[in-house]
Amino acid sequence: MRQNGQSITPHKNKQKKKEKEKMLRRVAKNVGRGVCNGNTIKQSKRYSSAYASTLQPKLQGLLNEIEDAGLFKRERTIISPQSNTITVKEHPTPVLNFCANNYLGFADDPNLIQIAKSAVTEHGLGMASVRFICGTQSIHKELEHAISKFHKTEATILYSSCWDANGGLFEILLSDEDAVISDTLNHASIIDGIRLCKAQKLKYKHLDLVDLEENLKKAEGKKIKLIATDGAFSMDGDVAPLDKICRLADKYNAMVMVDDSHATGFFGKTGRGTAEYFGVEERIDITNSTLGKALGGTTGGYTTSKKEIVEILRQKSRPYLFSNSLAPPVVKTSLEVFKMLGSNTERRDRLERNVRAFRGGMERAGFSVMGNKEHPIVPIMLKDAKLAAMFAEDMLKEGIYVIGFSFPVVPKGEARIRVQLSAKHTEEDIERAVKAFVKVGKKHNVISN
Repeated sequence: MRQNGQSITPHKNKQKKKEKEKMLRRVAKNVGRGVCNGNTIKQSKRYSSAYASTLQPKLQGLLNEIEDAGLFKRERTIISPQSNTITVKEHPTPVLNFCANNYLGFADDPNLIQIAKSAVTEHGLGMASVRFICGTQSIHKELEHAISKFHKTEATILYSSCWDANGGLFEILLSDEDAVISDTLNHASIIDGIRLCKAQKLKYKHLDLVDLEENLKKAEGKKIKLIATDGAFSMDGDVAPLDKICRLADKYNAMVMVDDSHATGFFGKTGRGTAEYFGVEERIDITNSTLGKALGGTTGGYTTSKKEIVEILRQKSRPYLFSNSLAPPVVKTSLEVFKMLGSNTERRDRLERNVRAFRGGMERAGFSVMGNKEHPIVPIMLKDAKLAAMFAEDMLKEGIYVIGFSFPVVPKGEARIRVQLSAKHTEEDIERAVKAFVKVGKKHNVISN
């Protein structure tokens, strides 16, 4: 047996199991005394004896294991608006932010903030209803139309998030007579959405077109065959080859669904996403995306597609039917964002220049850099989870805000710092970030001195 690349004997397995059981008993005993992790805690009278003796020690044991493995995720606290420069409680001076989804820099745009304020006065704070009861204002319909126009599709349906758009899609469109073929590294929301449907579930190796074709052959005889993929993959920064995927889809009479959350607004010649990048906009059957990344960083998602698909989702998609409508300030600012995207590509072009500058600097410095060379997600591979965490902490000391990513967000042994560029970053910001990476990289022997 092997674990983390090392041989584990059965004897050591038994010993490890005994130590774990002993630890759980000790935690359970300490819980009864009001002690946790060596610290005295006030025992709540609301704790049931069942919780204190069963679930709590189990969870505390799991938390201890996560901590010991260097995988515990701690949330830093930002005390300023989201931007290229932010203030955090954990650092005495402002830091440069290189890990937000704020690709176009809209998150603190003064004009959008003013529009949001005006929307509260004109349309109210929120709808306090789902869409089909009393939660649809004229601006919701306007936004759906604007999204359809941007993507050159027939119709659009808004959701409270793209997670919900993915979660409410597959079970409505697919039955046990159908098949869905999914990239193994698809976003968790696609994976969870597929789990809810009754279709045959097939997975193909990441970006492996040969394996995709083999799975399409396995799905022969199914009424509907749907290929589901991210457009751009959030952890690796690589991009699905939609032109080749669409050719296979045509060959096997399959449909194509794309989650373009990490591409909408900035990828492709005019920012219309991976479909535009590969010249297959008219061939994609379903596009899901988000308003919460490049398009202002607020909240909300959508499905844009054929009118019949959108209409059946309005009638039957559970996240749509049972979730509140998007708040008016979000809707109004999103309308303005789509208007801005349609008028010029200035921010998208600036982002493209920033991506080239940062990637070039990091590659010249000797770092292992992954991802599509034109995409603003730039994974810096470190492999070891503890190293990634220490690296991120040292970067913060240098005034650069980045986060280490490790299992279960990425596969074991593939820990990394995921850098994300923004149109708001200046040339000076990028130069400073590269210099900090070089300094910390040499300290940890990631690159040579």
